[in-house]
Amino acid sequence: MYPVETRQLTKIYASGLLKRFEVRALEEVSINVSPGEIFGLLGPNGAGKTTFVRILLGITHPTSGTAAVLGEPATNYRIKKKIGFLPENHRYPMHLTGEGVLRYFGRLSGMGGSHLKKRIDELLHIVNMNQWRKMKIRKYSKGMLQRIGLAQALINDPELIFLDEPTDGVDPVGRKEIRDILKHLRDEGKTIFLNSHLLSEVEVISDRVAILKNGRVIKSGTVDEFTTTADEYEILYDGIIDDDLLALIQAIDGSVRLENGILHVAAGNKESINSVLDALRSHGIFVKSMSQRKSTLEDSFINLINEEPKQ
Repeated sequence: MYPVETRQLTKIYASGLLKRFEVRALEEVSINVSPGEIFGLLGPNGAGKTTFVRILLGITHPTSGTAAVLGEPATNYRIKKKIGFLPENHRYPMHLTGEGVLRYFGRLSGMGGSHLKKRIDELLHIVNMNQWRKMKIRKYSKGMLQRIGLAQALINDPELIFLDEPTDGVDPVGRKEIRDILKHLRDEGKTIFLNSHLLSEVEVISDRVAILKNGRVIKSGTVDEFTTTADEYEILYDGIIDDDLLALIQAIDGSVRLENGILHVAAGNKESINSVLDALRSHGIFVKSMSQRKSTLEDSFINLINEEPKQ
């Protein structure tokens, strides 16, 4: 069973004064999210990310296709007890304290008594907000609100957690702490569905990602599949490569170039790569490592968005 599974999911909105025009927010989107993984959904503004999540949460309904959450149709309200959700730009009653927010949502989830109190204590400790538990949230910074929001999403100990921009407005130390929390939740078997514009954060924490553009999935896969460049290797070394040695290895393989103390060589000819390595070693150069060149997830995202033709 996939915690999230969609098949040919399509959503069309009527637009215009007389509803004569169509806006195709989603177009035959098929995505599977495996148990116990962190899945990142990416896309530019207007790509359909919010519509997709709203369908999974049962807030809106698809025009066609299917969406299942935790093995049940997304419209089944009973599964809500097993789901946690942190929306972007969430708002809470300003007169409540941080502790009061968690108590409020805990009671909405059917919790109470000593069990709820214990859960609140645990979560305030996990998100490092215990010392501000009695402070009114109107005095909270954006980062503090995000921490309380994350705790709220976890109050019912959900199996599946939807997080929309969970580190927005959080300082670097706080982002690291939130990443650690999410990794711990994953290690406990929780499944996390993540939306974020901070691609560096998604790259560090996600197991798999999918990119939406114009309502369609243009690529999905592991982070390594997005960031590994298949046609080039990078060689790290100790020693000095002078002009004569560089000319020698370039004579072996014309693709070799030296940039910022790193040798770059095309991946196509394995025999010439071995010859380059042999030449380096024979001249007293210690080869520390050789790996396929990696780009950032942000670079890959921008390239895909710019290169993929509009449907």
